[in-house]
Amino acid sequence: MELSEYFILIFFLFLGTVVAGGAIIVGKLLGYKSKDTKNKYAPYECGMETFGNARIQFKVGYYLFALLFLIFDIEALFLFPVLVSFKAIVAGETVLSPVIVGIDLGLFLVILVSGLAYAWNKGILKWE
Repeated sequence: MELSEYFILIFFLFLGTVVAGGAIIVGKLLGYKSKDTKNKYAPYECGMETFGNARIQFKVGYYLFALLFLIFDIEALFLFPVLVSFKAIVAGETVLSPVIVGIDLGLFLVILVSGLAYAWNKGILKWE
């Protein structure tokens, strides 16, 4: 294959990068600069007085919990097609080699377990 066959792909990757980068730069230059004021921390619809800073207090827990959800959501998404066609892969009825599929699944599960271990180490799985 020649480089000319990839010209459209390279062009659109460059164009997408320029448009996305331009949007970020324009947003930073022209965007509203937020300031912490007393009204920003005032109660909104719930009627309870605010205490502490939710951005600092719950930042780590919320994002790690969301990350944990994504880990297991994507795990189900990617493991389902492999497990559905597992008999055909083992029997050699597909173009996929059973050894390659096994290595890929093993690597995928190692990455997932490491994400779970990270969340467990951070204390996200503790119920308080």
